Amino acid sequence: RFNFLSDEVAEWMHPRAVQSILNQIQAQGGTVLPDDNIRTRIVKNVMRRLIPVSGLSHLNWEIYVIADDSQANAFVLPGGKVFVFSGLLNMAGNDDALAAVLGHEIAHQTASHTAERLSLAWVGNFTTGALFFLVGALPGLALFAIWTATGAFVIPELMYELPMSRTHEYEADHIGLMMMAEACYDPRAAIPFWQRMSQHGHEVDEMLSTHPSNDHRVAKLAKLMPEALTKREESDCRGTESFARRFRLAVKQRQPEMPRPDRMS
Repeated sequence: RFNFLSDEVAEWMHPRAVQSILNQIQAQGGTVLPDDNIRTRIVKNVMRRLIPVSGLSHLNWEIYVIADDSQANAFVLPGGKVFVFSGLLNMAGNDDALAAVLGHEIAHQTASHTAERLSLAWVGNFTTGALFFLVGALPGLALFAIWTATGAFVIPELMYELPMSRTHEYEADHIGLMMMAEACYDPRAAIPFWQRMSQHGHEVDEMLSTHPSNDHRVAKLAKLMPEALTKREESDCRGTESFARRFRLAVKQRQPEMPRPDRMS
């Protein structure tokens, strides 16, 4: 696959991306939730387990949780800049499903997908510029107008750009699934999550989208599940779960000793 840009260069090419996104969110009436908000804490707790198995622990991670229940969305920019909309937490419903989505988004950076797409865009711009230079500005513009009007501009995009982008999505599904399993989350939560996304109308027309349909994604995830469950077994998650159960039991046993809220000063 073609890629001549490093992840560091990809981050350098978007120095104002975070501030631009925050400005856009603010203009639309959204707000970034504070660190002590329960939704921010949930996201950060999941990220704390995913980052060590991402291969990107060296990054300066920044996590922004946006109060917008209408958007079930999350994305990660180069350099470890994470944006999660509160609607995604509602759709996920539990830490395992949230880990499935965040693992997928982190995986795009683990696999340098942003740098790869920027490389292709760079070459595309260079090629277009060269063609304009060869035929002259005015004839070049006329040819481009005819090319677009006849639909020829769309055909190579459907044949080349979209399949490559779907490859990115499937790679991120695979890497993200293994990542969440290694972090001791239940990878089986990924399948019902994407099924819920379809039921709530978060489906795409695969022919005209860079993303695979949810049905195809679920089918691929089902095939990967044995590998993911093996990865989870190899990560000594039983010991982690046993510790968690003992901790919850200890807390429950101590609760009767604690004063009730109406008795606390």
